[in-house]
Amino acid sequence: MAFGYVIVDMNISDMDAYKQYMAAAPASIQAAGGEYLVRGGQIESMEGDWQPARMAVLRFPSFAQAKAWYEGERYQQARQKRIGATSHFNLVLVEGVDAPVF
Repeated sequence: MAFGYVIVDMNISDMDAYKQYMAAAPASIQAAGGEYLVRGGQIESMEGDWQPARMAVLRFPSFAQAKAWYEGERYQQARQKRIGATSHFNLVLVEGVDAPVF
């Protein structure tokens, strides 16, 4: 079964408010079987015009589990803490490749 990945591009406009979200979101991710692969860190655009301010990448055991996390009550509560803390928060869910490891 292929992993489910959540990719987020965000710009934090109110760090104090965003800290409340950061305190709540990780527990919702862990409870749903997910984990952070990227959470902030250095960014360098190598091609194109995309200049993200901050990125996060999460991995879940499956696409369905990632979607269930996003739609779940625990994450919905965490999302409420993010309101007004970002100028943009773009989130996509993508299914990983279900291929043998070489």
